[in-house]
Amino acid sequence: MSWHSISLRPVPFSPGTYVLRIGRWSLRFDARLIGHTLLLLAMALTVGILSLKSGARPFTFAEITEAIFIDAPRRLHLPIIEWRMPRVVLALLAGSSLGMAGAIFQSVSRNSLASPDILGFSTGAATGALFVILLGTGGYYERAGAALLGGGMTAAVTYMLAWKGGIQGVRLVLVGIGISSMLTSLNAWLVLKADLRLAIQAAVWQVGSLNTVNWRQVQHLGSALSVIVPCTFLLGRAMRQLEIGEDLARSQGLRSEYVRASLLASGIALTAATTAIVGPIAFVALSAPQLALRFLRLPGLRLAPSAAMGALLLVSGDWFAQHLFAPRLIPVGIVTICIGGAYLVWLLAGETRRKQS
Repeated sequence: MSWHSISLRPVPFSPGTYVLRIGRWSLRFDARLIGHTLLLLAMALTVGILSLKSGARPFTFAEITEAIFIDAPRRLHLPIIEWRMPRVVLALLAGSSLGMAGAIFQSVSRNSLASPDILGFSTGAATGALFVILLGTGGYYERAGAALLGGGMTAAVTYMLAWKGGIQGVRLVLVGIGISSMLTSLNAWLVLKADLRLAIQAAVWQVGSLNTVNWRQVQHLGSALSVIVPCTFLLGRAMRQLEIGEDLARSQGLRSEYVRASLLASGIALTAATTAIVGPIAFVALSAPQLALRFLRLPGLRLAPSAAMGALLLVSGDWFAQHLFAPRLIPVGIVTICIGGAYLVWLLAGETRRKQS
């Protein structure tokens, strides 16, 4: 193939959008979207490196580089590679997974309050995983399967109760909040009735914590996301078509009900895979897509920047969880609840002002 068959041209009336042609193949991309997403990822990685550096025993950047890329002595390898790095990597993976799940639910429902934690899907996934944890049997894949079943059943009941000639965002959110409250009570009852040792483990897990992670858990979540994420990105274009309206999407040949069901399945799978490892971490899925939307100033939600923003939020929240009351560690879920609660108040106040104006 000659260089003459490769061309890069801007798209008319679409600033920042280009078409790359290689022979008979063409790829359309938004340079500004890619640039901002890479910036968010760079910020998340910077916070991750800060997390590796700081702690009871601080390390220099040279020591971190030596531990990662060179056969470092045990005094560097053990605390950096075995203790701190799994926590950072898992925070990045879990945050990106929750950010993508939030973007899916908010896009499908066309409501900025729709996220797996608000709609109750995270709580339903936690209920399924709790049964496996409290039985004291089964590993990650058993918990993930139970979480997927719990989240799927919760989604089915929520949509069935919210359906009234179609799905309205406000009705879906209200039904989801009600079901989430009932499931939260059920989860509390399950913990109270459990064996003391398992109940303590489940109570910490329910808040959402990265305090006891290891490379095996990173491997489990990475394996699950390596299957779910590519399937989700394949639906990204259809998700944007749904945002322009049901009738217009159908006129373009989109099977809207099939695409919506596929997107919901992907969102629930992302939530369940993450919840099975770190527990139901609240408000990351709610805030990441909206913050990415405001950061990029785009007309609609996008999966990649939402994932990058989710990674940044969770790794930053975990850094605060480690150092806010050092040397005592607190679960990252407590930090995200505090920050997310303030964000929710700000979001609701903004919606109220917009409706009054």
